[in-house]
Amino acid sequence: MSSPVLLITRRLPEAVMARAARDYTPRDNEADRAWSADELVERARGCDAILCAPGDPLGADAIERLPGSVRAIATFSVGYEHVDVRAAGARGIAVFNTPGVLTDATAEIALLLMLGAARRAWEGQSMLRAGRWDGWRPTQLLGRTLAGKRLGIVGLGRIGRAVAARARPFGLEVHYHGRRRLPSKLEDGASWHETAGDLLAISDVLSLHCPATPETHHLLDATRIERLPADAIVINTARGAVVDDDALIAALRSRRIAAAGLDVYEGEPDLDPRYLELDNAYLLPHLGSATIETRNAMGFLALDNLDAFFAGAEPPARVV
Repeated sequence: MSSPVLLITRRLPEAVMARAARDYTPRDNEADRAWSADELVERARGCDAILCAPGDPLGADAIERLPGSVRAIATFSVGYEHVDVRAAGARGIAVFNTPGVLTDATAEIALLLMLGAARRAWEGQSMLRAGRWDGWRPTQLLGRTLAGKRLGIVGLGRIGRAVAARARPFGLEVHYHGRRRLPSKLEDGASWHETAGDLLAISDVLSLHCPATPETHHLLDATRIERLPADAIVINTARGAVVDDDALIAALRSRRIAAAGLDVYEGEPDLDPRYLELDNAYLLPHLGSATIETRNAMGFLALDNLDAFFAGAEPPARVV
């Protein structure tokens, strides 16, 4: 019996590609460049499944035009906003994601952003690399210590809780807001706030860990930024769409907030170029899950989902 034909839209880690080649008939994206919707649909002809990645154009129009041979879409990510799950469900196409395996890596990046933004790390690196550092001075690049500050987490899910666990040893006091209060065991001493506005009002450091949904679109807008304490720091490792770029950039420019640490951007990779002009914006290129261990785990879970689906079993991480 021939193995299922699997379209792999981007170059994945070597161990993942090797496993895919062992168990499937893969069609690879050797150039490792993003395909247009038309290209993706064309390359899917004769394929039984698609292993896609964030940014792949699998909206309703593309899914409606996929060949009838495609029975499953596995995304190499937790988020699946790039896949129109309603359109997939209407065509009977199963959709899977990779939750759980990137919790630690993303939490580490959140702490890196907190430290980098609070301690003005980008400004220091820029000074050194440009040859502008002329020695230590008592008032040079004064940042903010995290110890004793209040950390507000929007979304105390797996990643939010992992961030809280790492933040406590730095002396941060953890607060959170979510759709509902968690059991005390999961709170682990964190203080719950019923509304996002109440949380923002006490957040010296605000860390966003909510999904991108219509309800969270531009969750952090100008009105909510005004609720933050003076000199607050904003961290986003969730999704770019939860932040209103115009509002955040204005607040950074005016120093209404002290700094921001960002790993995700609305419309990425085309981030708003105004961020690049701001010394108080500590920016990373979506590195949240970028460790060898995590990316392998993501790929293996994506393949676990497909293995189970084609074996007639229930996949571990089914979305549709």
